[in-house]
Amino acid sequence: MREALVSLTALLRVVVVNPAGQEIGHLLDVICRWSGQRYPAVSGLVVKVGHRAAYVPVAAVADLSADGVRLNSARLDLRDFQVRDGEVRLAHDVLDHQLVDVDGVRVIRASDLYLARVDGTWHLVGAEVGLKVLLRRIGPRRLHRRPAPEKVLDWAAIQALGGPEREGTTARQVRLRAPNSALKTLRPAELADLLEDLGRGPRSELLQMVEPGKAADALEEMHAADLEALLREAPTAQAARLLEEMEPDEASEALRDVPERERARLLGAMHPQQADRLRRLLGYAEGTAGALMTSLLVTATADRSVGDVVAELRGQAEHAADLDAVCVLDGDGALVDDVPVVRLLLAEPGTRLADLVQEPAPVTVAPDAPLSEVIARLTDTRRHSVVVVDDQHRPVGRILADDLVDALVPERGRFRVFRLVP
Repeated sequence: MREALVSLTALLRVVVVNPAGQEIGHLLDVICRWSGQRYPAVSGLVVKVGHRAAYVPVAAVADLSADGVRLNSARLDLRDFQVRDGEVRLAHDVLDHQLVDVDGVRVIRASDLYLARVDGTWHLVGAEVGLKVLLRRIGPRRLHRRPAPEKVLDWAAIQALGGPEREGTTARQVRLRAPNSALKTLRPAELADLLEDLGRGPRSELLQMVEPGKAADALEEMHAADLEALLREAPTAQAARLLEEMEPDEASEALRDVPERERARLLGAMHPQQADRLRRLLGYAEGTAGALMTSLLVTATADRSVGDVVAELRGQAEHAADLDAVCVLDGDGALVDDVPVVRLLLAEPGTRLADLVQEPAPVTVAPDAPLSEVIARLTDTRRHSVVVVDDQHRPVGRILADDLVDALVPERGRFRVFRLVP
């Protein structure tokens, strides 16, 4: 394929001639129209003619190479070129801009782009990165004309990202392509790494391309400083929606790092019920059990059947990582026992929860308990979680072992404690 590839940087500034071989100008850019294609087709060229930038449709191009561009028509529209909806200028909008290599799970900047002619049509087929490419571009012109790419990344594995672009006083978003299907295969931690490496505009666009639940999972894996910057920079509606998708304890922890004015703005844009839940968590002092806990609980009275409760757990599948036990309550709502999910799964569906209650008593702490007390309770009992109860022994939240790991390890959110869930 190497001989079939044409370097974009080699094309820039080459001479453009008419059918008679007369020079009419120089190539400024190559235009592609994005329409969901894996390899976008070239739709035209931007040619500098005198002091004008003229558009030449690809149908008028007879030959395109590092030696020059030859047209098959002497007619040329000399009106000033204007970008139309859906058009992308490869040199202006893509070259040296941030892209995502989905296969390599990394953020890259394309130092060169490559075109190839397939069945008579020119397509964008690859990108190249690296210092050697940049050195070639700033070197003698003869090096531009004969590039020897060491490794060309398949364009089908690249997610191109636009960003806010200024044209006069109007901000325009350049959406370069539809979401790459491979984005769905990325793990939350991998997506978090990409979000941390991207700039403000591309980061916001990538978040829009990912399913909200998966985007929220990625935010939970981000470092605190990067997450705080993302929440401040993202459009209010987008940031509020992501916070609603996050687990309550993760969302409240993220909001603690946001300035108070920004925090109020985000909470005001959320669904009132979810905003109230986060406000309650934020009301607990940092470093206490109340600040560490998640308010997501599955509770049931002792007379309910195992089958009924397991069905309720299935309905909470998106929160499975935070539900490792079920709180069994008495008639006044006080905690009787904290039954592990494993015990529920091993019991017969018709068994009543009262029959699963056993010693020892559930592990509990008060909302104002310090972190040291929570750690002591968990390590002494060897449980996976501790229930936070109010002064009437009613459960208000749960602290899991991985929540303590996140609180104790400065580089938070890069691994999880695995638990058996339904």
